[in-house]
Amino acid sequence: MKKIIFITLLAAMLCQPCFSTGIAEMNKTQQRNTVEALFANFSKEKNITHVKIGGLIMTFARAFTDTKGVSGVEVFSFEECDGQVKEKLNTAIKNLKDSAYETLISTTQDGENTKILVKVKDEYISEIVIVTGGKEPAFVRVKGKIKPDDMQDVVKNNK
Repeated sequence: MKKIIFITLLAAMLCQPCFSTGIAEMNKTQQRNTVEALFANFSKEKNITHVKIGGLIMTFARAFTDTKGVSGVEVFSFEECDGQVKEKLNTAIKNLKDSAYETLISTTQDGENTKILVKVKDEYISEIVIVTGGKEPAFVRVKGKIKPDDMQDVVKNNK
């Protein structure tokens, strides 16, 4: 009996690196499929168009209009990127799974894969992320403290 316990413990100690490597590899895969990883990895590509509005510009905008709690907007367009980047991007969008976000819409139509994800914090929408693949891929990220009713009003008024 002692031999069995000893062999079991020895095997467990020897296999520990295998298990931890497997878990680490699994965590890396999950991290690669997150919104943050998507933005971080593809924001470095050549020939992208990146527009970021926040801070002072949003403060200025609030003086003239109701920004509905939006504190920043970030847009990435990959229209000018080469086909290889678009292909990698389309695959990444298909594999996008992030437990920090709720998926509102996930659709594929005419070769375009679009996902709309929302992060909710304290009954407010803290982030809306729209990713679309296809021939003209793009990411849009809207940050703020947005009331769900305000979002519904904006959608209703812009049909």
